[in-house]
Amino acid sequence: MKALVFDRFGGPEVLEYREVQEPELAAGTVLVRMRAIGLNFADVYRRKGNYHLQGEPPYILGYEGAGVVERVADDAEGIRIGDRIAFCDVPFANAELVRVPAAHAIPLPDDIACEQAASLLLQGLTAHYLVNDSYRVQAGDEVLVHAAAGGVGQLLIQLSKAKGARVLGLTSSEAKREKALQAGADEVLMYGSDSSLVWSETVRAWSQDGQGVQVAYDSVGSTLMDSFAAVRTKGAVVFYGMAGGDPQPVDPRMLMDTSKTLTGGDLWNHITSREERVARASALFQELREGRLRLEEPARFALRDGAEAHRLLESRLSTGKILLIP
Repeated sequence: MKALVFDRFGGPEVLEYREVQEPELAAGTVLVRMRAIGLNFADVYRRKGNYHLQGEPPYILGYEGAGVVERVADDAEGIRIGDRIAFCDVPFANAELVRVPAAHAIPLPDDIACEQAASLLLQGLTAHYLVNDSYRVQAGDEVLVHAAAGGVGQLLIQLSKAKGARVLGLTSSEAKREKALQAGADEVLMYGSDSSLVWSETVRAWSQDGQGVQVAYDSVGSTLMDSFAAVRTKGAVVFYGMAGGDPQPVDPRMLMDTSKTLTGGDLWNHITSREERVARASALFQELREGRLRLEEPARFALRDGAEAHRLLESRLSTGKILLIP
């Protein structure tokens, strides 16, 4: 089979499209002929050597995708040859064939395309647990979303709005501001080049009583203390990423004095069984059907052109999902 591989860490130029050995069917697994593969920043970090990788060189990136089942182990219950399935946490996805543990396989309904699933699942499941578990957004809440034009950011906006919240986004450019507004944000601020205290003050002023928002979803990291300044007394900050660098240490005395809450978030602590994966994915698919969740048209690259896809992702000029098509 063909796969996108690399033998050494580095820039997109280390990626090569070449023939590799097909994965062997193992107990409790299925072999999936890939139709669409999701590209994520974690793939960039792994390519650079900054993130955990499975296996030995030649390395194969990718953890998210969808396709058609070609072979099924005798003990892989509930899955048949010809079924369409998707996954968000299975390694070696940048290939024509992927071995998927049955426990990680998410069945696709007839009305959900492989490209939709590969565009939605990793970021959608993240947004789903953030608004339902890390902080349960309710009607009337005021919500601050960092990186609001990004994949998770746009989905956070839509899921929060679907729950009846008022949403304020933060972005880094006018073009991204427009994307966040199109996703449904009530207002979007730009970080700007001045002190970040400016936007935290503006967030509080934007809140209806001037006291700040109920929750801030912070995937930037370096903005964490300003997120605390933007939320109200007894408010919450949900920290789930470090795209802008490590956060400053948080003084627990500040949390006590303000009755504010800091919650960490990691998807892998929330999808620990097939039942959990399927239930959350089904909820996302229903949001799509009912129009409360809209996906931006993805950028598509042939798997052989994966280096170009990586360059686009690293440029940060893209706002929607990037898919690799075998």
